[in-house]
Amino acid sequence: MTAPARSVPASTRELRVREPVAVVLLMALTFSTGVADAVGYLGLDKVFTGNMTGNVVILGMGAAGAEDLPAVGPACALAAFMAGAVVGGRLVRGAAAGWSTRVSALMAAVAVLLGGCALTAASVAGVGEDPAATVAVAALVAVAMGLQAAVARHVAVKDLTTVVVTSTITGLAADSRLGAGVPQPWARRGVAVGLLAAGAAVGALLLRLHLAWGLGVSAGITAGVALAGHLWARRAAHGR
Repeated sequence: MTAPARSVPASTRELRVREPVAVVLLMALTFSTGVADAVGYLGLDKVFTGNMTGNVVILGMGAAGAEDLPAVGPACALAAFMAGAVVGGRLVRGAAAGWSTRVSALMAAVAVLLGGCALTAASVAGVGEDPAATVAVAALVAVAMGLQAAVARHVAVKDLTTVVVTSTITGLAADSRLGAGVPQPWARRGVAVGLLAAGAAVGALLLRLHLAWGLGVSAGITAGVALAGHLWARRAAHGR
């Protein structure tokens, strides 16, 4: 007799479909971060809103006496990013890793924050020129990026943090045939690097129209990701 097929627990079944979908969603957020970072660096007085490594380096060079480097903006962005990450970490505390309706809701909050920044940049004179207004908007974008990074970390897809690709590039090179020569998800890693760069290019082009355009596009992408993730999570929960 043929052994009866064992039923797969819902949690396992969800896990099998989780990562491919989560990869696509996090890839989109990586592109969105590239847009936001380009807006921050080129339009908000050389402030990285997603890549905190850049801000730390700028602050270090400024501390050594390098001229023409901002200090207040990067410092505020760094603190704001950490605050957003703290909130994100707190809100996913105790939840199972992976994309869920909670993650979708938090990504929607990121989209709202970015959308608010876009509206502020469009309606308030001086954003990008007035130091106080510029730092305020940059800090709010950094809060959104910190929240996004903490939630993406909870989703736990290797090599996709959405805000930085240094470790991804390291893995791509170190695991290559010229390096350790071990199997690696080279396509995922390469696409993640390319998408961050493409997002930065798009952000730089959108700055030619207005500062608000890049932030608006980033907000729209994040909102789309939140909606798609929510619909997918509902479908996965029903086993379809």
